[in-house]
Amino acid sequence: MMPADRLSVMLVDDHALVRSAVRQALDAPDIEVVGEASTADEALLLAPQLKPDILLLDINLPGTDGLRLLRELVPRLPNTRIVMLTVSSSRRDLADAVRFGAVGFLTKDLGPEALQRAVRGIRSGDLPMSRAMAADLIRELASSARPPAGSEADAGLADLSAREEEVLRHLADGLTDRQIGERLGISPRTVETHVGSVLRKLGVRNRAGAAARYRESGPE
Repeated sequence: MMPADRLSVMLVDDHALVRSAVRQALDAPDIEVVGEASTADEALLLAPQLKPDILLLDINLPGTDGLRLLRELVPRLPNTRIVMLTVSSSRRDLADAVRFGAVGFLTKDLGPEALQRAVRGIRSGDLPMSRAMAADLIRELASSARPPAGSEADAGLADLSAREEEVLRHLADGLTDRQIGERLGISPRTVETHVGSVLRKLGVRNRAGAAARYRESGPE
């Protein structure tokens, strides 16, 4: 049995060389690659059995693309954080992935140390994507649909406590739980609790969606 503090990771990519390279990059005492799949059918069969902590999903798969597979995997893996693997991605792909439940993006050119840091950071609430990607994502989500004044979206923002508004503002600036905690003088665990409350009140699935909602509201 794998130690409770060890991260289990599953890889979904149709290129064997990419899977091999990622597996080697994640070779660390606190990380274990527990499974691999090269097709959507394999992933749909294996992932619900393994229930990994993190699933790294190629955005470009033959047949069923990664975004469509993401939509099928999310409801089957409620406790798994799914991160897209990409070489380069459009704003639309970024936005669609977040809408469908991905928690972020990682590029395939990351070195072993950077990839390990990113994977470990997912557990503590870090957003696994570059600042440039995060900025593109927020701009795309904010421009795609702005809720009218007095809408349910506005009501969700109005329901936030003063502390939750502070947390959301820093989250939208791209800060991690640890950085937000340092700014506000609270622990990362307390920040995580506030973030969970923010997500529930706003009716969004993840932090990127919450950040986009904040941008949509137009606060200065």
